[in-house]
Amino acid sequence: MIRRLLAVAAGVAVVAAIVLGTWLQIDERRALGVRHAAVSTAPNRIDIRASIQHVDATAGQLTLRLLVVPRGDLGESGGLAPTTDLALLTSASVRGDLRFPAHARISSVDVPVSLSGGSVADYPFDAYGTLIEVAAQAGGAAVPVSMTLVGRDPLFTEDVAAEQIDGAASFDVGIERTTSVLLFALFMMAAMWALAGAVVLAAWFLVSRRRGLVWAALGWMAATLFALAAFRTTAPGTPPFGCLVDYAAFLWAEMIIATSLTCVVLAGARTEFTDTVR
Repeated sequence: MIRRLLAVAAGVAVVAAIVLGTWLQIDERRALGVRHAAVSTAPNRIDIRASIQHVDATAGQLTLRLLVVPRGDLGESGGLAPTTDLALLTSASVRGDLRFPAHARISSVDVPVSLSGGSVADYPFDAYGTLIEVAAQAGGAAVPVSMTLVGRDPLFTEDVAAEQIDGAASFDVGIERTTSVLLFALFMMAAMWALAGAVVLAAWFLVSRRRGLVWAALGWMAATLFALAAFRTTAPGTPPFGCLVDYAAFLWAEMIIATSLTCVVLAGARTEFTDTVR
């Protein structure tokens, strides 16, 4: 009876985990496709479709892809080219203004945008912000901008406040790690401490019972020491060494495992030597 209850409980736990994981994935997928808009309804305007392609927290910047489409009297061939010289004037965080000559086909362009606030050393709790503002001039005269912004980096989620300011599009963007990245990083830290605890427990049994040099146990401990280093490199977003994960778990786990392995070797060698003398 107890075994059946345990089996049922295990099955329910597995189903609940699958449902929770699926819900989290759907929620993140929905958030990834949300469009934030600063809309202008003027017939003669510049439409801009912007997407955040990649966030590089280590470099402190994101890559913004822009597709510019002039509308009304400002565009020709269905918006493929401007009828006059077109300039996009951007905020300080966007590195450089953009200029498109008259009657030349407009292609999408990637521009770097600087991030402010936060530090990658806080991974996975790091968060950043930036202000993206775009105004347009056609033939030297200001024209309204209608712009949409969407996130495409699956490792980050965006909190965006969009508005129109005197014909210019403004996006106040906050960026942080997704729930899946946060959960995996927390799991990594928990796993590191669990493995370190397992090695300490095994070392205590070997030393206290004077088991000598048990090569299988020593091999497992040494393998764990190096496996943790490889496990650390699988952190989503490849955070640099020295972040919170390292100081909260990885460095301590490595030190504990190395110390335990050394103690087992020294105690085992002494036991082997004593047995040989006898």
